[in-house]
Formats: sequence, C-alpha cells, structure tokens
Amino acid sequence: MLDAATTQQLAGYFERISQPIELVASLDDSQGAADIRELVTEIAAIAPAKISARFDGTFERRPSFQITRVGADMGVHFAALPMGHEFTSLLLALLWAGGHPPKVEPEVVEQIQSLDGDFAFTTWMSLTCHNCPDVVQALNLMAVLNPRIRHVAIDGGLFQEEVERRQIMAVPKTELNGGDFTSGRVELKEILARIDTGAAKREAAQLSEKAPYEVLIIGGGPAGAAAAVYAARKGIRTGIVAERFGGQTMDTLGIENFISVLETEGPKFAAALEAHVRHYGVDVITLQRVAKVEPAAQVGGHATVTLENGAVLKGRTVIAATGARWRNMNVPGEQQYKTKGVAYCPHCDGPLFKGKDVAVVGGGNSGVEAAIDLAGVVRSVTLLEFADQLKADQVLVDKLKSLPNVTIHVNAQTTEVLGDGQKMTGLKYKDRVGGAEHTLDLAGVFVQIGLVPNTEFLKGTVELSKFGEIVVDAKCHTSVPGIFGAGDATTVPYKQIIIATGEGAKAALSAFDHLIRNPAV
Repeated sequence: MLDAATTQQLAGYFERISQPIELVASLDDSQGAADIRELVTEIAAIAPAKISARFDGTFERRPSFQITRVGADMGVHFAALPMGHEFTSLLLALLWAGGHPPKVEPEVVEQIQSLDGDFAFTTWMSLTCHNCPDVVQALNLMAVLNPRIRHVAIDGGLFQEEVERRQIMAVPKTELNGGDFTSGRVELKEILARIDTGAAKREAAQLSEKAPYEVLIIGGGPAGAAAAVYAARKGIRTGIVAERFGGQTMDTLGIENFISVLETEGPKFAAALEAHVRHYGVDVITLQRVAKVEPAAQVGGHATVTLENGAVLKGRTVIAATGARWRNMNVPGEQQYKTKGVAYCPHCDGPLFKGKDVAVVGGGNSGVEAAIDLAGVVRSVTLLEFADQLKADQVLVDKLKSLPNVTIHVNAQTTEVLGDGQKMTGLKYKDRVGGAEHTLDLAGVFVQIGLVPNTEFLKGTVELSKFGEIVVDAKCHTSVPGIFGAGDATTVPYKQIIIATGEGAKAALSAFDHLIRNPAV
C-alpha cells in the first residue's frame, strides 16, 4: 500500500508524536476492508512504539477505522481508505492525536475546547475532491481537541449504496447531528462561526476597532493577492478582506499556463498566494463577505467597507478584486436539483456518478475538459453547446472526439432540468436549428457556461457594465476617485489568472499614486 519513499517520509513525521495513539478498525469481507487493514497495519509497523492497531472495532459503518489517543476515545473516524487528496488528512489526524500541536491560533484552539454541546459531524467526500480535505481536516481537528465532538469522513465511492439511498450528489457535504449542515468547501473558522452563536458578534466588534488602512483590498484571489503584495511593498498599511483566499483557483484542479510555473494545482497555488501576501505583513481578514462600500466624503478621506456581520472597515483607497462565480443556466429545475444532480465541479463530484449517464453544458475549455475528465469515470457523457461549434482549444476538441462514450450536440439550448422531487432524472434541450425538443435520461449535469462577476455589493456605488462588471480604465480607476477595480470582476477582457495578477499590481500602483497626490484629510 505504502511505497518505500512514503514509508520513510512517514517515519520522519511520526517522530513528532509524543503521546501513543491507537488505530481501531471495524472491517467486513469487502475489498475496501482489505485495503484499510493493509494500510492500518503498515502505518502501525512504521512506529510500533508510538502507534498500535486493533481490528475489533464495532462501528456503525464497515469498513472504517478510528484514530484515538491511547486511553481516550477521540471522535476521528475514516469510513474510507484515505489516500489521494485525503492522505494529508490522515497524516494530520495521526499527528494531532499524538500530541503534535496544530498550526492554528491559540484563541481558535481555546474556542474549540470551550464549545458547549454535543456535535456529531458526518462528511461525505471523494478522494479526487480537492475541496474536501479542508472540511475533513477542520472537523478532525475539532474532534481531537474536544471530546464532545465526533467526525466521520465517508468516501462516497466506497459507500455507493448509501450515497444513492441518501441521495448525496455533491461533495463535500456535511451533516451535523443527523441534519444538513453545509455543502461545499468551508474553513475551520466558518464552521466555528456557525456553531458558536456568539462568535460573529464578537468578531464584528473586534474588526470594527481596526485602524484605517491606506489600501484596503476586497477579494483574496490572484488579483487581490497581487494588489496586496504590491501595496505592502510600498510600506503602507494594507489590508485584505475576503470570503476565502484563492478565489476561483480553489475550484481549479490543474493550472498549466501561469508563466514560469509548468504545472500546479489550484489549492496549492492559492496557498502560495496567501503565503506571499502574509510574508509582507498584510492584515488578512477571511471568511467575510462585504455588504456595501461607501466612498470617502472628500478626497483624502476614508471610504467605509461594511461587512455582512456588521463590522465596518475604513481605507483611504479601496481595491475591489472580488472575482466571479459559476454562471447558472437559469432554467426550470436547476435550483431545485442543485447538489442533487446539478453540479459545477467535475473533479469533486464526478466520482459520485460512476457508471451513470451525465451531461456537460458548455463547449468552451472548461466544458470540454470536464467532459474529458468525466468520460473516464461515468458510463456516458453528453456535451451540449449553445453555439454552432465548440469554442475550446482544438487539442481539447480532438481529444474529446476520440472518446467512445462521449456524444456532442451543438446548437443545443438547455431548457429544463427534470427530476422526481428528490433528485435529477433528466434534461431537456431544444435544437436551435430545427426546433425539435429532446429529452435525455441523466443522473447528473455539470454546468460549465462561464462566470458572473461578484459585484452586487457595488451597485449604486461605482459604474457597472450591463454584465455587472466594474468599469475600469487602463489604470484600474473606477468611476469613483479612490476606488479601484482589478481582475475578473472588471471589464478587462480575457479572464485568466495571469491577467488578474497583472491587473491587481496595476490597481495597487494606481492606488499608491492616488495616495501621494491626495494627502490625508
């Protein structure tokens, strides 16, 4: 199961374990159970003085295993063979259970330990999902630090029958005490904010006490990160407020066109962005959404940025770099069956449709890449493109057309998502040339039709285009002095990571120019 290099690496990590831990497995006669037995046995053999293994567990789900400190009953469970993207989750759980301190702020540890109540979390994930580890690791840490918190991470591919019965059609999906909790990627602080009812109010009060910034950036994607680095290097007080760091790159698996970086993954790229920003001492505020921006009353004064939790931040200049999100089809049934067959991330949710028939809507690079990826997992893929030809790069189109289980329809207008009230069952589309209507029996559809700018909070503040983009000039100025725009949220063409970083740098330089030409009031 573990090769020699991995075994040697783990041996080095396990030297950090200060308290003995125990792996308790509950198995059956399945191949998954045999694989888990092999993995657990090999891990225990690497550091037998610190890690022991038992196979007499009586857990609800078989196969599964628990990681716990000897003499304790920690609520860290994997109903999975945690390899792939989840191998890091396994390693961290072992280290934390063994007494190695987590890399989180002491006040966060204290907040977790002081939570009052019993919390039983269940996370459905897939081993190819790059968003799932963040959720799994956050809840595992909480289960290690607080004995009243339990967490089971379930691989949907290993428990296919339960996935279908419970109609889990998108990951990560988390339940709390048997009820819905979250869908999609969430971070530790966001989880705590949801279950610690007084946290949001306390945080809003603390944020409102922050001193004004000379440059305040809204958005933590490539544009926002570049703006923060360029501003901070000028030696001015710089802050960045974002819902999450990395923006759309967190939902991007492969990045192969960022010049000088031959190949990387979205989450890894996002982590590098954040590390670079923090290196320059930028005040980073995450897990916050902006409600509105009010320009300074006079040039040289402070603009105010109000967050949805009520906190108010101030900045002599503001850079809006909020990026964009997946565009919806806006057809009947789409919202009703979102996460119940309607999906937007093929890498995350594709394994849940193994052996089934799915569609991809969109014939650009994203759509064609999604169809290619899905074709290796599902039974069949039908790609629907509104235009009269696919818009993707020719190399991708050639690859797609070579796949035997892919059908392509151009001039196809999606008109409705069908379902039985519980899950999606099909899709309707119309031939835009002949007018004929068609119905496809499908288990899922992956929507890849472009992006919508995240600029709703700026309506009435700065000029927006008819598409909702921030109207900017060549130097990233908006219609309001002191407020700048950068990246995918603006009218700048070609929504690419490398372009967004360049625009972020331009916005910061323009903001600095504004500051030196307009002394503070």
